[in-house]
Amino acid sequence: MATIFSKIIKGEIPSYKIAENDDFYAFLDINPLAKGHTLIIPKEEIDYLFDIDDELYKELFVFSKKVAVAIEKVISCKRIGIAVVGLEVPHAHIHLIPLNHIYDIDFKKPKLTITAEEFMKIADEIRKAFG
Repeated sequence: MATIFSKIIKGEIPSYKIAENDDFYAFLDINPLAKGHTLIIPKEEIDYLFDIDDELYKELFVFSKKVAVAIEKVISCKRIGIAVVGLEVPHAHIHLIPLNHIYDIDFKKPKLTITAEEFMKIADEIRKAFG
């Protein structure tokens, strides 16, 4: 059965896309911890990050780095934090979260409420910064 992320990749569920290539898809998290909170997913439906073959795993992190650089150009923050939890959706994914404090990456925090217009603006700006 296809995961929600596979449906997003196929366009069956809308997303605020940041970047895409043959192997990966990056989009804004709709329940963000911070403005610019982005998910990076492999297009291949693999449940567990450490089940990804070595070459794809390396490329996932190279792609994530490029997305993180783009986020930093748009969102004022000290760093981009990275988190891999992998329990909420059975499809490997990386969270890139703009940080100013260590607690900005606490998943127990209330999620931000962002309008569709603001999501579109943030996605557009990061997409342009990504090139």
